[in-house]
Amino acid sequence: MNEINFVACQLFALLAAFWFRIYLGPSHASSAVRHAFATLFGIYFAVFCFGWYSIHLFVLVMMNYGIMNMSSIPNIHRYSFIVAMGYLTLCHISRIYIFHYGILTTDFSGPLMIITQKITTLACQLHDGIGRQAEELTAEQNRLAVKTRPSLLEYLSYLLNFMSIIAGPCSNYKDYIAFIEGRHVHMKLLEVNWKQKGYDRLPDPSPTGAVMYKLCITLVSLILFLTLTKNFPMAYIIDNEFLDKTPFLSRLGYLYVVTQAAKPKYYFAWTLADAVNNAAGYGFGGVDERGTFRWDLLSNLNIWNIETATSFKMYIENWNIQTAAWLKRVCYDRAPWYPTALTFILSALWHGIYPGYYFTFLTGILITLAARAIRNNCRHYFLSSVPLKIAYDVVTWVVTQLAVCYTVAPFVMLAVEPTIKFYKSMYFHMHILSILVLLVLPMRPQAHSTRKPQNQVVQNSKKQG
Repeated sequence: MNEINFVACQLFALLAAFWFRIYLGPSHASSAVRHAFATLFGIYFAVFCFGWYSIHLFVLVMMNYGIMNMSSIPNIHRYSFIVAMGYLTLCHISRIYIFHYGILTTDFSGPLMIITQKITTLACQLHDGIGRQAEELTAEQNRLAVKTRPSLLEYLSYLLNFMSIIAGPCSNYKDYIAFIEGRHVHMKLLEVNWKQKGYDRLPDPSPTGAVMYKLCITLVSLILFLTLTKNFPMAYIIDNEFLDKTPFLSRLGYLYVVTQAAKPKYYFAWTLADAVNNAAGYGFGGVDERGTFRWDLLSNLNIWNIETATSFKMYIENWNIQTAAWLKRVCYDRAPWYPTALTFILSALWHGIYPGYYFTFLTGILITLAARAIRNNCRHYFLSSVPLKIAYDVVTWVVTQLAVCYTVAPFVMLAVEPTIKFYKSMYFHMHILSILVLLVLPMRPQAHSTRKPQNQVVQNSKKQG
């Protein structure tokens, strides 16, 4: 799907979302009508954008509906995961061996990736809700557990609704059903004592302000994409003439520039997708400490935190937030061993089978472990005074931004040859430094959430009390 088609479809989805909230709100239409409209419009968008390629979306959805209803609860998450990820991987392989690294004008892999996230999310949450005891679950797993299998209409609406069919993001099944049934905002508002704030009844937050703000970010991102991205291609950093004439520090600086230039495309797509969901009334995240309504439940990035990140972990947590949450819920929290490595590998496999993805995520494992070791062993020495803390933040900001640039360059280059050429031009410095850090500094073990089910947390708090 080319860029013009994407923008046109998302703008149409934005208008449909406003109409959906105003004329098919929970007070004007039944849940069945809202499910049906969201599903039919989503199917129309898929067929309009991807033509016959959209059959892949529908085949995967219906295969996993059969698995969800026929497989045993102890295995439902395993079978769903294997089939969804297997089908997605076959489609990724076809892009390399059939289309030779080309990006199809009707590239259906994006929506297929989002549907894969939703299928595996629902399967895991069904397994938690029906196949496990509450005492075995973490607090988050308990909150999101699904107690009954969804109907066909609910299932199709969750996976194929028009708000997320094109660009996502992935959301939790219980949150989506609460939105359709009109409980989504109300549930979040009940978490606040409004009488203490001078209200005699619950407020009625409107998403219009949040949508307008996000559309402004979208517009700025589009302008930056049209002006910067086209003029600073990533391929230039491995151009022979550039490598021969440019000193190492200048190449590092240019690497930062081209990485920055590649970001507006993602800022544009994810912020617009967030605005579409908000326009429909979906995505209310609650109320912050200042009493401001937050429409960030489905936000996929925090631009300020990304650009000011002083750690690799902070950067990752604020980039593609909903995918990071999906990886945590279906892999990291459930992995019996090596959760960090397995999560990075799953992320690479989900993105595709281009070699560049695996260079990025394997490098990411190394840098993440090294950054964790440095933070655990060194950070506390710089907290004794304000000047030391400022110096520490400045240095870690520079190192984090350059480490991210070094890590993601192969993700853009895709193939092996340009990736190796890039690493050689950079003297493999981040790999070498990370290995040295891991050899010199001790790793401190960190608690893993799967080891602390809810009953254990309660028991520990009682002992401490």
